[in-house]
Amino acid sequence: MTDFERVININRFMLRTVGLWPPDNRSSREVMKSKIRLLHTFSMVFFVLTIPALISLIRVWGDIILMIENMQYSLPLLGAISKICILSQKQADLLPLIEMIENDWVKPKMKEEQDVMLRRARIIRVITICGFFTGILTIIITFGFPCFGLMLRQVTNLTDSGKPLLIPSYYFHDVSKSPQFELTLLAQGISMIACGCSHIGVDHLLGLLVLHVCGQLENLHLRLSRLEKYSDFNAALEYNVQDHVRLIRSIEIIDHTFNLLLLILVLYFGILFCVQAFLIVQSEKIHQATYEYSWYNKHPKVVKGLMLIMLRANKPLHITAGKTFPMTMSTFCNLLKTSAGYVSVLLTTQG
Repeated sequence: MTDFERVININRFMLRTVGLWPPDNRSSREVMKSKIRLLHTFSMVFFVLTIPALISLIRVWGDIILMIENMQYSLPLLGAISKICILSQKQADLLPLIEMIENDWVKPKMKEEQDVMLRRARIIRVITICGFFTGILTIIITFGFPCFGLMLRQVTNLTDSGKPLLIPSYYFHDVSKSPQFELTLLAQGISMIACGCSHIGVDHLLGLLVLHVCGQLENLHLRLSRLEKYSDFNAALEYNVQDHVRLIRSIEIIDHTFNLLLLILVLYFGILFCVQAFLIVQSEKIHQATYEYSWYNKHPKVVKGLMLIMLRANKPLHITAGKTFPMTMSTFCNLLKTSAGYVSVLLTTQG
């Protein structure tokens, strides 16, 4: 196996499984097979998981706890749908980048350049392997726990119409009877595998492209620092200038392909962390409960204990991002404002 194959084989396997790996345009058969896999992936994730999860979210609307629990599933599903839609439209742009990476590995290079690329390749491979096995572990836990009667979420009549499924979802057919329940469970399982491959594969493809370009920039710096050692200075300078232009164009393609996706991910993680932090901020109810308690009829020692609870609960509890700002609903609103401003700037510059 070549170094190039070792770098991309796992990531290519995940993306090719769901039809998101850029197919070779010279093979019409491969293009058609990729489009069929892509259509199958989108249909499964959208109709089997996303739509039923959103319907379930509408059914529990008003119950903040059940809404937050549902968002833990529905937001990643919407993120996966976004990745599938965006990357499917950018496959033609990504194919030259994949070919560029392959050419960089096979063309002659100095030992120092080879070492730089191997270091970057090891980082990419470790990240990809960790993500791959994390996805497998998640699927095992999701399928395995219910087999032992353990559910990782709340099961209510609002979220489940009969036997509990893998994620909170609502279907128009009766899933409490056999074989409807078993078939629905199987469909959810297959859809979750496709969703996981899309999530992990797209993220790792971005990491693969960025780290490879970073390695090539490091090699460019290495060559420029040794220009005086080349026998033909003008030819070496021309080669490095052309290589610099090539890397700049590659970065522009990466940004054009993934900028909207990164914005969606920022919103997705911002919403998820903020709604999770809401569960912690419920400490305010502790302060209110002790305040409304009939403390005036109790012994002074009891009153002192209640005052300590009130004083401690009066301090807001929250998680932070890098000890910089709290992940609260106020932060979430500011994030939406900032993101909306960023989108308006993008639309203005592109217009």
